[in-house]
Formats: sequence, structure tokens, C-alpha cells
Amino acid sequence: MPELTKTEAIDLVGRYEAGQEIPERMRADVRKLGALLGRVLRESGSPGLYEDVERLRGATIQAYTDETPEAFARAAAIADSFTVERADEVARAFTVYFHLMNLIEEHQRVRILRERDGRPEKEDATDSVAAAFVRLAAEVGDDTALKRLQSMRFHPVFTAHPTEARRRAISRSIRRLATLLDEHDAMLRNGADERRAERRMVEEIDTLWRTAPLRAEKPAPTDEVRAVMEIFDETMYTSIPHVYRRIDDALQGPAAGSRAPIVRPFVRIGSWVGGDRDGNPFVTSSVTRKAAKIASQHILLGLERTTSRIGRTLTLDAATTPPSAALTALLKRLVIDDEDAAAEIAKRSPNEPHRRALLLIARKIAATERRDAAIAYADPEQLLADLRVVQESLVAAPAPRQAYGHLQQLIWQVETFGFHLTELEVRQHSAVHAKALAELDAGGARSEQTEEVLEVFRSIAAIQRRLGPRAAGRYIVSFTQSADDLANVHRLAAYAAGEGGDTPVLDVIPLFETFADLQAAPGILAEIVEHPAFAARLAATDRRLEVMLGYSDSSKDVGPVAATLALYEAQARIAAWAEDSGIELTLFHGRGGALGRGGGPANTAILGQPPHSVDGRFKLTEQGEVIFARYGDPAIAMRHIDQVAAAVLLASAPSIEERNRAAAERYAEAAATMDKASRDRFFALVKAPGFAPWFAQVTPMEEIGLLALGSRPARRGLSVESLEDLRAIPWVFAWTQARINLAGWFGLGTALEAVGDEELLRRAYDEWPLFRTLIDNVAMSLAKADSRIARSYLELGDRDDLAEVVMDELVLTRSWVIRVAGGAELLENRPILQRAVKLRSPYVDALSLLQLRALRALREAALEGIPADPDQQRLLLLSVSGVAAGLQNTG
Repeated sequence: MPELTKTEAIDLVGRYEAGQEIPERMRADVRKLGALLGRVLRESGSPGLYEDVERLRGATIQAYTDETPEAFARAAAIADSFTVERADEVARAFTVYFHLMNLIEEHQRVRILRERDGRPEKEDATDSVAAAFVRLAAEVGDDTALKRLQSMRFHPVFTAHPTEARRRAISRSIRRLATLLDEHDAMLRNGADERRAERRMVEEIDTLWRTAPLRAEKPAPTDEVRAVMEIFDETMYTSIPHVYRRIDDALQGPAAGSRAPIVRPFVRIGSWVGGDRDGNPFVTSSVTRKAAKIASQHILLGLERTTSRIGRTLTLDAATTPPSAALTALLKRLVIDDEDAAAEIAKRSPNEPHRRALLLIARKIAATERRDAAIAYADPEQLLADLRVVQESLVAAPAPRQAYGHLQQLIWQVETFGFHLTELEVRQHSAVHAKALAELDAGGARSEQTEEVLEVFRSIAAIQRRLGPRAAGRYIVSFTQSADDLANVHRLAAYAAGEGGDTPVLDVIPLFETFADLQAAPGILAEIVEHPAFAARLAATDRRLEVMLGYSDSSKDVGPVAATLALYEAQARIAAWAEDSGIELTLFHGRGGALGRGGGPANTAILGQPPHSVDGRFKLTEQGEVIFARYGDPAIAMRHIDQVAAAVLLASAPSIEERNRAAAERYAEAAATMDKASRDRFFALVKAPGFAPWFAQVTPMEEIGLLALGSRPARRGLSVESLEDLRAIPWVFAWTQARINLAGWFGLGTALEAVGDEELLRRAYDEWPLFRTLIDNVAMSLAKADSRIARSYLELGDRDDLAEVVMDELVLTRSWVIRVAGGAELLENRPILQRAVKLRSPYVDALSLLQLRALRALREAALEGIPADPDQQRLLLLSVSGVAAGLQNTG
């Protein structure tokens, strides 16, 4: 098959993109930024780069639409024909293209959200808390619905799990481009404005092109803390109170803002960044203290600036807005604490008591950050008390709009974030605790590791003294396999405190990860709640208990289908035990971004949970690229929080709980058949002799470890002769890079075939939310896979038997998923997602072909005993970063 001419390639690209039914404004953005990238490549790339990019782009589009072996071979031949230097540039060009495409899609989402804003007729009950409240109230009554709304909790926990392949410098450049796109949309359409906008965008794209896409070295844990802080500074600090405001506006109508809000702060932000030491030797007690300090500095600075800004606007004269006696008394106390500043403020605001009070409160917050004990607040409750004195004085004045306007949003911020910003959580492996206790009980010399284990508890106590118990206190035990694993934490805390020492307040959280641990969970919980330290903490918290479930390790343990069913069953059994035991349960879902790690839309997953397993409380991990995607833009962050909270509220509706219970019972036999068949198929693959080294051979698993993604090592220590100690992230990441996505679907085809009844499976898809979510997530995983590229990766190994098992299951699963979901192809019932996948896939293919050539070269060198070519290694890592940007949910 002859290579396309330049004109033919450009025509093919245009026709392919035109056939994807992109909204016109989004199409204009694609044309605009694509053309600007082309201009940058011609100006700043080496001679001929732009033409080579277009050659490969045209060839991969033709191969994607043609599907003949000849078309695929021609695209592969072009990728192989480049020098390694040119391949490096081409990989970088496609990666920048994906960054621009991700930005354009995000920009289009924001446009749609703005168009829908304030138009309740466009909202489904699962789209917003306000709409969910109306539906819930129709079932349980207004009073019960209000009670549930006001006790609701959504608790995302940010982690530093290394799945974000993009550097912070790249992310910042993309954010600047997003601002320019916003300005471009808002601009008057005259020639000068257009030219100025275009010039600035070209400059930023050129910066993006010239910025090294790979980190030179792994980030330190404190770097990871600061990266997460950017998300809080840019979006979370202001977005969360705006969510509360929008819900209150919708529920109170015209009266909103002139009377007390009915919404209470329901978001709590957790963080493992700087606290998660499971398998990460770089997270020390010192790092944990620094993480808490950095977060505290960020929130106190934000609160001080916000309070000062509101204070400066509160120019209410005492004649029109008289202060209450309580405000007058507060002002006297504030003056005594800070006499010089009070005198200066009084000169500028001689008859504005509310303004003076807030400006002096702002100074007390600044003193708190400086740790100036003479002026500082002891805790956030003292600050809230002062702010409420100001608010109540304004209500009595009466100036209710000032009381419940910006001041209310400040109060919400203090209630949500305290002085700590994130509730820092510590995680450690149960085996580390057992080893430390064995040393301590023996009474001999203490190892460095044991001393560090004890120092962690002292650090938690120090953080609590400084910032309060909410700042740190949740302690997660990885691989909990017995009640002793949990009791050990309290024993270690006592050792750390010593006789009469300061023992921190601890909520010890079991993490059940493997299939066997999930099954054993209810028995372990029933035993541990009788332990004296646990029983005392339950009594102090009105019998509140958190239990964490691990999605990724259970999926690697028994396969995605059996893990999904096991997790549902574990939740149902734990929830039933908690209800019988009078315990207020919060299930903590350790979900990743990729489907093989429990990823997918959170709100649909919530609405498919077992009865009483949510009950108005939902906690989950957010990590890597998911943090940036969900919380990087304020409009998208608000939408995500609103949607997840809506699902949390609605999940306890009697109709939803009854639907899930009845469906689980109705399809229990089918579920049992699927469970056994999928597990047997999964074990036949992963327990086959030699599977682990074969997996390392046919995927870039080993090479991914060279990427400076995060501070944590990719393994817990063992070689690739065993998968037992391989972390779930590289397991998922490697299969994704190989365009196989095995971790997200393997075994489902066999499971559905074992059931065999197509009509029953279609009914289950319509009636059983858990099953529908499983099928839809697998459809997305399969749509992002590519059979021809997958086979090319599998050919890197010498096990045709294992390769055929994988490919046969891929074909079988694809066939069954299409039949069950309906239609002629994957994602036909999700056209927007289907369009996005189709638009990206040919370009991801280009990067995959470049990755394949690099991987082949590295494998051949290894076979010949030759040192790896650093240029080929770099090309492989560049392509990994690009494929991650193209597929978006990598690990």
C-alpha cells in the first residue's frame, strides 16, 4: 500500500475529524489550537518535523479506519523509519497535542456547565444536591430529607500514588492556556483582539513544546505536598463554599442570602500526601510534620486574606447598623490583644465597629500562622465563635444580607478546613507494626525502623497539639488480617508516649485489600470493637467507625469481575454488621483512576452500592491524574462535588436501596456463576508457570519504574518472578500502556459466556446498577484498547499460549459486552464518550507505535547482553507520558 501524499494525509485527517460530530465551538478550538501547534512545530522543531508528524498522523488515522493489516503495517513502518532523535520529537509533538485536546475537552465541559447553570429543568436528580433533595423529600418527607442533608459527608482523600505522568511545569502551562481560552471566548471579536489572543496562545504552546516533558528526578514527598497545595489554592478553597452557596440558593430561592442557610458544610478533605508510608521509605515522621505545617500555612494565609478582604468591604456605619453588646465586648477584647493595630484601624474606620472587628480578627489569624501566642487563636473553634458574634450582630442590626453573604462563606471555609486544611492520614503496613512490637516486647536494642515507627505517633501528637485532633488522627493499617493488627496500633502509641506521656487521639482504620481479607472483614470487626482502646474511642465518637476497602489489590488478586462482586458482598455484610451493632459506619473506598483500580464515574458507583453502605457518608481516594481532572478547574470541581454529593444523598432513598437489594437477590445465581468462571479464567492466566517474567517482557512494566512519577517505589521489594509484591499501580499502568487494559476487563467474557443467557444478561444490565456499571466501565476499557497493537506487544514475549489466552478473552469480552449493552459497537449508548475515544485513538496509536519500536530495541539489547541505549529509554519514557495523556486514566 503506497504512502499517502501530503495533500491526501491532510484531507484524510480533516475528513476523519469532521466525521466525529464535534460541537461547533469545540471544533473551532480544535482547529485553532491544532493550527497553532503546527505553527510551533514548523518554527521551533527541527526541519521536516511538521511533515513527519503529519505523515504518521495520516497513516494512523488510515489504519484506524481501514483496519487492514497493510494499513497498520504501513503506519508501523513510518514509526520505525524515524531516527531515534526524530522519533523523540514526534513523540513530544503528539504528547503536546494530547495536552491541548484534554484542555479543549475540559473547556467544552466548562462551557456546557455555564450554559446549564441556574437552569434546573436541565438537571437530573443525580446531577445536583438540590435536585436530589427534592426527590428524596418526595419519598421520606421534608424533615427527614433536611436531616439527612445536614448530616451528609463527602470526604475525598488526596494521595500521592504515582499515576500522574505530567510534570507540574506542564500542568501550569496548560492552566495558563486555559485562562487564555477563557479570555478568547470573552473577547470582542475584532481583529486586534483576535491577533493579540493568538499571539499569546502561540507563545504558551511554544513554551509547552520547549518544556522538558519528563521529570529529571523523582519528587520528594514534600514536593508532592506542595503539588497538592496548588489544587487547594487554585480551586478547592473557593469552590467548596461556592458549592454550598449554590445548593442553598437553589433550596431557599429568593430568600437565600437574607436568612440563615439550611446547608451545612458537608465536604471534608483528607490527604495521604506526607502521611502514607506503606512501602515508601521516604515518608518519615519529619515529612509528616512538615506536610501538616505546609497545609496549615496555606489555609491560615487564605483565611487571613479572606477575612481582611471582607472586613475592608464591611463599611457599615454604627448609625445604620448598630453593634450588639456581644460585638462591643468582642471589640474591646480584640483591642486589648492588639492595641497599636487597633488604634490605626480605628483611625481609618472610626464609626464602623463590624469592619474594625473583622480586620482585627484577620490580624489574629496572621498571628496564629506566625505562632504568636500572645495574640493567636488556640483553635478554629475560637475563630468561629468570634465570626459568629459578628454575624449575629449583623442579623440583629438588622443587616442579614451582610451577615449571610461573604461572611457566611468565610464561616463555611473555617468549618470545612479548620486550621489544618487537610485531615492528614497515616498509613502503614501491618507487618511493620508486628515487627516493631516484637522488638519492643523483647526489650532489647531498638532498630532504626522501630524508632521511626514510634516517632510517627509522637509526630501525630505534636500535630494535634498545634492544630487539633481533626488535623491528624486517622491511622490506616494496610493488609489488616486480624483484630491484633488493629490493636497493635494502640500498643505502639502507648510505647511511643511512655509513662505519663502524650498519647494522640487515634481512629484506627482497617484496610481490607485481598479477596480473603474482604471475606474475613466482618469477623475481624466484630472482634476489634470489643478491644478496650477501640471501645473507648467508639464511645467518644457516638460509635462512629471507618472501614477501608482496597479495590486495586483485590482486582490484582482475583481479577476485576470477582473483585467487583467480592467488594459488593463485603460492603453488604459489613453494613449489615454495623447496623446490627449500632455503629455509624463510613466505608472508605480505595479507588484509583484506572478501571483496573476501581475507577470510573464515582456518582454512578455510589448509586449502585448495597443498602445502608452509604447512609449519607462517602469517602474515597483521589490520586494522580484524577486530582487534576476533577479538581483542576473551579467549574468542573464544583460540578464533580455537587454530583457526588447528590449521589451520596440519594443513595439512602428507599427506592434506590430497594432497587439495589432486589436486583442483587434476583441476579445472585448469575453473579455466583460469573464469580467462579471469571476467577478460574484469571487464575489460569496469572498462575500459569512463568507468567510474571512474561508480563514484564510484553509490557513496559520495568521501564515504568524509571519514570519519576512519585516518591514511592513501584515495588515492595521482590523481583518480577513474583506478582505478589508488585504494586497495583504498575500492574494497571503497564497493561494500559500496552493498549491491552487487561486489568480492567480480563475474565468478564468468560463470565458472561458461563451465564450464557443473553436475555437475562440484558435484563440485568437494565435492572442491576452494579452490573451495568461493570459493563459500562469495561466497555470504556475495551474501547481504549487496540487489538493489533496489543498483539504487537504480546509478540515481544515467547509464550504464544499466554498471548492467545489474552487475545481470545479480549475478543470474547468485546463480543459479549456489545451484545449485553446493545448496539453494533462499544459505547454506542454513550455517544459523547465514544466520540472522545474515537477522536483520540489514532493519535494514541502513533505514540504506541513509537513506544513499541523503543521497547523492541531495549528487549533485543537485553537478549544480546548489551547495555540499554539511553536514547531508546528516553523515547520509551516520552511515549509512556504521551499515551498517559492520551488515555487519561492510566493508573
